[in-house]
Formats: sequence, structure tokens, C-alpha cells
Amino acid sequence: MRPLLAERGCTVSPGVRLRSLADVIGHLGANGQTGIIDGTEIRVRRPTVGRKDRDKFISGKNKQNAVKAMLLTAADGRVLFCSPTKPGSCADITHARQLGLVRLLTEGAAVEILADAGYQGLGAQTGGRVVTPPHRKFKKNAPDWYEEMYERQQKAHSSRRIRVEHGIAHHKNWRALARHLGRREHMSDTVRALAALLSHQQTADLPPARQR
Repeated sequence: MRPLLAERGCTVSPGVRLRSLADVIGHLGANGQTGIIDGTEIRVRRPTVGRKDRDKFISGKNKQNAVKAMLLTAADGRVLFCSPTKPGSCADITHARQLGLVRLLTEGAAVEILADAGYQGLGAQTGGRVVTPPHRKFKKNAPDWYEEMYERQQKAHSSRRIRVEHGIAHHKNWRALARHLGRREHMSDTVRALAALLSHQQTADLPPARQR
């Protein structure tokens, strides 16, 4: 069942599903909506001793063995896309590039994508379509006025993209991700299958007016 649910895609309305990142970008562009992306890590068992790619699963952020997935949600937090997993050592921005996000944004409709500091650099590559927090200009001895302005900008950006954190939290609440019970080889299918089920649940909970 896992592969079948993974290929099902994320439900946006009754009978309408988005099965690829290209489908999601097209959907957002056609409806003039903003998307939000973020990476999430799922802890997994450590590969056996002697496996040549054993260190690839060590996350640079948490120093634990993990796999990483990228979620893209709508502005209201509904899950629209979940990527296949990558080893935990893969950087968020590298994962996004490998998924073809830069090409889809530069060649497709004008879509605004909100992201955190882990994706800084994509804004320049996509003509400003990926919006990340501002770079910090002063690392030491910053003037008081700059600290206040920087904090306001950070809070304003965080308040716009907080819904993706809620979407990830709902996704990881499923027991299969809260406590890994299967093999790493099945994790891509598992995270995508749960995203498909979660999106269906979120769409079913919408009032009829929202569905139309």
C-alpha cells in the first residue's frame, strides 16, 4: 500500500491531486497563491558497520542519523507536496535544487515561495521568487537601529511562513514517523504516503465554501 499511497499525490479539492512539484507550482501560479517550503528530518536507524555510505545519514544540524524531506504547503498550512527523502547530510538548498525548484520557478508562472535561511541564494537564482529572511549585514557591534530593524524583518518573515511548521508538525505526528518502525529503504514511500493521507484529511475538513 505504501507505494500506491505515495504515488497518489496530495489532494487540493475533491478529485484533484497534485503528484509532482511541477503540478504544485502550476497550481499555485494558476490561482495566484503563495507557497511555503521547509525541510524536515526524520530520525532513522544507523546503517550497519562497514557500509560505505554510513556517514551520509548523519545530520549536520542534529548530529543524528536521519533522512530529510522537503515539504511545500499553501499559505494556510495545507500540505501540497512532499519530496522523496535524502540522507540527512544533504543541505536544504541542495535538495531543492536537485528537485528542480529553480528551473520550475524561472520557466513557469510567477509564484512566490517563502523559505527560511537554509534556502538563501535561491532568491537570486529565481529572480526573487523565493523569499528568504534578510542577510545580516553586521556580525559584530551592530548599531541599535539596525538590530531593531533586523528583528522586525525577521519576525515579519517568520509570521508569514509559520504555517509550514504547523504542516510539518501534523505530518510528523503520524506514528510511523514519530517512531521509525520500518527500513530506511521504505522511508521515501512512507513520508509521501503520509503526506497524501494528511492532505486528504485536511481537504475533507474544509468547509464547502473553501473547497469550491
